[in-house]
Amino acid sequence: MDKETRVFKDSVYAQLARIGKAISSPRRLEILDILMQGSKTVETIARETDMSVANTSQHLQTLLESRLVEYEKRGVYSYYKLADRTVANFILSLQLLAEKRITELQKLREEIYTNRDNIEQIKMSELIVRMKKGNVTLIDVRPKEEYEMMHIPGANSIPIEDLEKHLATLPINQEIVAYCRGRCCLLSVEAVEILRAHGFKAVRLEASVQEWLSQNDEHSNVHDRYNKKNSNI
Repeated sequence: MDKETRVFKDSVYAQLARIGKAISSPRRLEILDILMQGSKTVETIARETDMSVANTSQHLQTLLESRLVEYEKRGVYSYYKLADRTVANFILSLQLLAEKRITELQKLREEIYTNRDNIEQIKMSELIVRMKKGNVTLIDVRPKEEYEMMHIPGANSIPIEDLEKHLATLPINQEIVAYCRGRCCLLSVEAVEILRAHGFKAVRLEASVQEWLSQNDEHSNVHDRYNKKNSNI
């Protein structure tokens, strides 16, 4: 290999390694997962990751340097978001790859569902079939602002902290499917536990909104709403 080619290859892979460095921290992966739900302030991210604002800012700076996130000032607050949908798809692919290849991750997921009264999960394909039949009620238990940013069509917004107050509005004779932020989130697990404790038949959707959007072209209008809102952030 001639010197020019070697220099070129070294430079290219060094740039690719910037992405690897950026996602080498579990905390930064968690931040990226949170930002898949929409834009958030440093303070909100710090609260949701149980970190100080200073530590959160340092992690965000690394993600900024690798071009995985962007931010905009609104008054005294900085709002961060994923750079584009390519980043969201990358994080989804990483999660799916890890679930397939990392045995320890598979065991962690199995243990959490077994220990919590064998929570039943369904895949997106199953949800689509049930929704077409009209015999399921879909609820989004994420924070209201995340639902407003993007959600699965037909879903009702009932944040987890408000679920018990809204039980009377749910059909007792129809299956309830709860979803949250996806594979690394337990809000929907908590929701299923609450629903089952009150006599509802409830299951958890294992997929996230991002997975739904990436695999359902017929809901491209939801893509547009997401992109439009984020373009103004």
